[in-house]
Amino acid sequence: MAITIQEAIKKNILILDGAMGTMLQRYNFSEEDFRGERFKDFPHPLKGNNDLLSLTQPQAIRDVHAAYYEAGADIVETNTFSGTTIGMADYHMEDLVYELNYESAKIARQVADEFTAKNPDKPRFVAGSIGPTNRTASMSPDVNDPGYRAVTFDDLRIAYKQQAEALMDGGCDLLLVETIFDTLNAKAALFAIEEVKEERNIDIPIMVSGTITDASGRTLSGQTVEAFLISVSHIPLLSVGFNCALGADLLKPYLKTLAHNTSFNVSAHPNAGLPNAFGQYDETPEQTQAFIKEYLDDNLINIIGGCCGTTPDHIRLMAEVAKDYKPRVAPVLS
Repeated sequence: MAITIQEAIKKNILILDGAMGTMLQRYNFSEEDFRGERFKDFPHPLKGNNDLLSLTQPQAIRDVHAAYYEAGADIVETNTFSGTTIGMADYHMEDLVYELNYESAKIARQVADEFTAKNPDKPRFVAGSIGPTNRTASMSPDVNDPGYRAVTFDDLRIAYKQQAEALMDGGCDLLLVETIFDTLNAKAALFAIEEVKEERNIDIPIMVSGTITDASGRTLSGQTVEAFLISVSHIPLLSVGFNCALGADLLKPYLKTLAHNTSFNVSAHPNAGLPNAFGQYDETPEQTQAFIKEYLDDNLINIIGGCCGTTPDHIRLMAEVAKDYKPRVAPVLS
């Protein structure tokens, strides 16, 4: 009988993978590489559409997943961060959304199964990555028209529903609604997932991960940690947490607030520090590991991984230190 993620998370601190984008940059893919044979005559530029690489460079995606599993990750995220019709509109590829998500999930599933087969005592899981889209439902993008919205709740719900269905069909074990800068967008994603669960009469674990954008300790749409938590706690979640924007050291106070105020499991996948003047991340795996050890000493986390700038080396050192700790025990909330 296969171990479920709900069982695995009770036994150990689970390790999530690191950045996909940083790893793909190492390949220096050209416009032609992004296009592959299939899209060689596509009338719009495609370079930078990382999700498309699941169709045109699947071996690279497979290799990145394998590198993270090799480093000790229990969970890898699908290459689908921008995989909605809203995200793909930038590349005029809205029609490919189902296929992109389905194929991305399938690639990750195959790699996960290979690693689980090699070591059945360490089952590997696939999280369907659901990004925030590049539009916000809570705020106007036009300073002269505060009431204007570039997207509606319904637009988001429909887009997320299509993405969630494809990720489930491709074989994901759980869904990760991540890098949330606008909780209204996330609520649309959660609503869409609940719809799919109801229609299919199935349950699938959900991770939710917000983004504290700066030292104000708020999300981009202005929510504090507590407000964010209250906004998403109406759904039974596998975990709630934070990722991106900050490194592990600056994220810690917000993670602490979160961990002390929820009975859900807590996740964190911070960046490798803050970017330098060239947009590169300089924090070494050893530096990140030291910060993560503080999280573990303070009983803050159940799932730990990396976001921008993190590599398999960062994940390897996280996994090494985490194996000596028991998973966070949630506080009893009155």
